[in-house]
Amino acid sequence: MNRPQFESLDQAADATADALVRAATGSAFQLFRDREFRRLAAIEQLSQTEQDRIFNELVVASVVLIMLLLEAPDLRMADEFRVYCAELRARIPRAHVNQLGSMGVEGEHFRDWERLITMRYEEYARDRHDVRAAAMGLESSEKGLTVDGLSNIQLLVPVQTAAIGCHDHVCRGNTDGRGELFKTILRSLSRLYLELRVPLEGGRITPLTRARVAVKRTLRRMRRKT
Repeated sequence: MNRPQFESLDQAADATADALVRAATGSAFQLFRDREFRRLAAIEQLSQTEQDRIFNELVVASVVLIMLLLEAPDLRMADEFRVYCAELRARIPRAHVNQLGSMGVEGEHFRDWERLITMRYEEYARDRHDVRAAAMGLESSEKGLTVDGLSNIQLLVPVQTAAIGCHDHVCRGNTDGRGELFKTILRSLSRLYLELRVPLEGGRITPLTRARVAVKRTLRRMRRKT
């Protein structure tokens, strides 16, 4: 009854892209304000410029995660809705820039933000193939690959790729001994990922359950190695 009425599919897509970007920004802000994250990232010891850089990386990781999700090949949806998701993915960078404008950010910074999003998207899109291969190798070495194992690996490729890339940029490449920080980033991005993926798949609970189990398994593996 209270749902907004849209005059065109383009208008609906713009509104949806805006909502997705707001979810990404909110998730990044929540992580940045998290006490454990701030301790592990030593936020209070950093300059304001460096703090701003880290926050921007958290935002971009969340935004790019949504883009990777919208083009995930294993999304369970009708072909026509997959086309709509492709339209949404293309609108995400501009939706973020529009949001910055509504917050009073000066237009001179818009192009830098679009370039950063494009750069990180291209980087993470390349890296997801290596992430998938590494996960398959680990799964095979532990208990052998199964259909369910392959499905879980594919399910988590977007979120693991974004978390690995974000962790690397937050640490400026110096990630040795900072596994706990990675886990914190992964948990945050996983929450955002699961909250968005289930509605995209029509609200089915099965993918959510599988994804939660797969995330917990990943974190357990990391705990055993540290």
